[in-house]
Amino acid sequence: MSEYYWDKQIEYLRNTRWLYYNDDYLEFLVQRVWKIDKPANIIDFGCGYGYLGLKLLPIFPEGSTYTGIDKGKDLINKAKEVFLNLPYQTEFIVGDIEEIKVEHMYDIAMCHAFLLHMTKPISILQKMMDSVLDNGRDICYEPHWIATMSNYRLDGLEQSKVIQLGILQKLYEEDAKQSGKDGNIGMRIPIILSQLGLKDVECRVSDRVNFLDQNMDPNNKEKLYHSLKEEGLGQEPGNLKNVLNNLIMRGLTNDEAMNQYEAELLFSKEFGDGSWLTYSPNMKISFGTVKK
Repeated sequence: MSEYYWDKQIEYLRNTRWLYYNDDYLEFLVQRVWKIDKPANIIDFGCGYGYLGLKLLPIFPEGSTYTGIDKGKDLINKAKEVFLNLPYQTEFIVGDIEEIKVEHMYDIAMCHAFLLHMTKPISILQKMMDSVLDNGRDICYEPHWIATMSNYRLDGLEQSKVIQLGILQKLYEEDAKQSGKDGNIGMRIPIILSQLGLKDVECRVSDRVNFLDQNMDPNNKEKLYHSLKEEGLGQEPGNLKNVLNNLIMRGLTNDEAMNQYEAELLFSKEFGDGSWLTYSPNMKISFGTVKK
């Protein structure tokens, strides 16, 4: 059994990634924003089970290739299984991206919800730059957690009772200071890309708003509800003492920790399959061109 955390999260990844984007928006980015009109060789840093390849290869020009690198052996095996009978040229490599050497032979380097887990994201972005040819492009899909947290609406409750934005902002900032892992990195990436020397840097935001509608098809409603729960919405906070100790260790005061616990507990009690809820993940999509 793999000890790598994300090897144990394959079903979570498969059940939640669809919450982030509508297919027509991804098609718009490829065809109208990035104007990719000829085959491209793509490398995906932290590819997981190949989510980006599954979403983008059908939209990219025929003849495009997809290479995925991930530390998780189980994830890479799942990616190989997923693409086995699909008509795309792919390669999947098990490797620690912080250590592996990648040659500059690709047209596009990508990552998805990956840099927020890295303690040295700037060095990863530099490696992404180094992996593409002249006039190649780096594209990063990364979250801005505090924006995500402000993009819920649970009908029947005041938002401030279930989402403590000030406390959460402090918590995320303290986490970044302690570990170097920044859940708000999505809004930093355009700045970093430009500072590293990329040109024509831009940033877009994901388009999908998930609506748990009590009038929707029952099967679709059940699927959406369970995916939202897996995404973390309305999960029970757990043992009071353990949660408070964890939050205080992460930088909150006793009062802030208790307020956060009570907010999470209320959310877990009020959010059910009979709720009306809207949720937008608010992923940031940053990109720029490499000039060598």
